[in-house]
Amino acid sequence: MTVSNDDEALILASIDRFLERDVAPHAHALEASDTYPRDIVEQMKELGLFGATIDPEYGGLGLSAVTYAKIVERVSAVWMSVSGIFNSHLIMAAAVQRFGSEAQKRHYLPRFARGELRGGIALTEPDCGTDLQAIRTRAVRDGDAYVVNGSKTWISNSIEGQILAVLVKTDPQAQPPRRGMSLLLIEKGPGFEVSRKLEKIGYKGIDSGELTFDDCRVPVDNLIGEEEGRGLNQILAGLELGRINVAARGVGIARACLDESVAYAQVRKTFGKPICEHQSIQIKLAEMATRLEASRLLTEAAARAYDEGRRCDMEAGMAKLFATETAIHNSIEAMRIHGAYGYSKEFNIERYYRDAPLLAIGEGTNEMQRIIIARQLVERNPA
Repeated sequence: MTVSNDDEALILASIDRFLERDVAPHAHALEASDTYPRDIVEQMKELGLFGATIDPEYGGLGLSAVTYAKIVERVSAVWMSVSGIFNSHLIMAAAVQRFGSEAQKRHYLPRFARGELRGGIALTEPDCGTDLQAIRTRAVRDGDAYVVNGSKTWISNSIEGQILAVLVKTDPQAQPPRRGMSLLLIEKGPGFEVSRKLEKIGYKGIDSGELTFDDCRVPVDNLIGEEEGRGLNQILAGLELGRINVAARGVGIARACLDESVAYAQVRKTFGKPICEHQSIQIKLAEMATRLEASRLLTEAAARAYDEGRRCDMEAGMAKLFATETAIHNSIEAMRIHGAYGYSKEFNIERYYRDAPLLAIGEGTNEMQRIIIARQLVERNPA
């Protein structure tokens, strides 16, 4: 759904108030202690963020990807981890909304939108990251249920959430392997164990877990799309929105780095004048600002393509690649501009510096984005 400019302005203003009142004052302490922000999550429920892109028919806000990306940018500029709590959840919801049966939509989407049933997607395995066709988690049909065995790792929302869209192999002999992969909605229960919380250098506060499925019985009705062998295509379609989200996160971190650097450069003095008057600092600020604006435009272009229903893996890949590399670049430059204060845990710069590298890895590595972009260039421009 496309909202009017006035409605979008109201939505973004409410997000800004929420961030200023409920997130910014607590982000530093919660991040430092790696504490899940339960009070913030409750406020996110009230704002409807867990239903941001879910159709209003099912209780969501039905926001466009363009508006959603602007929300993610704002959230990430204050504390990136908060955006992950609802983004992975919304990729799961998108899979149900786009490919699920009507019964699945009516059963799950309203609960997803209210935030009473929260979760994410479970793709990565200990021996399988970007190469999703190599997954080993197995789902065997047994009457009216699937019996699931296997493990997943680096799964966001797996500890605090209650449900995951899990990529499994229903036919390990299928060729090519993608034809034997399916997507199951698995709620926590017998046979579903979170074996441990994974420690990270950044992206703290949000839970990242390792999961084990041991003869976990899942109703056949929880197969997304009601037909086996469609799981990889279903999740790749969802990752287009995921990559737009990650690009928007990169824009948010890059913006925060620039804003704090511009402010600091005007008050910090060396050799008798503010460092913003030194040419070396001016060059850094100009580069940071230009990269930021280019990242924002690429992200908006990808979001518009998504909203228009066009294939946008190349556009999303370009946005994700450039915006996340910009986040890394701006975080390093911000640390250099701030000097020792940038390296101090008392300030936010070191957090941006720790958070930014994740963006070049998650939702498909930036190396993979380059390959996707190149292949699409050739496919769209045959000789």
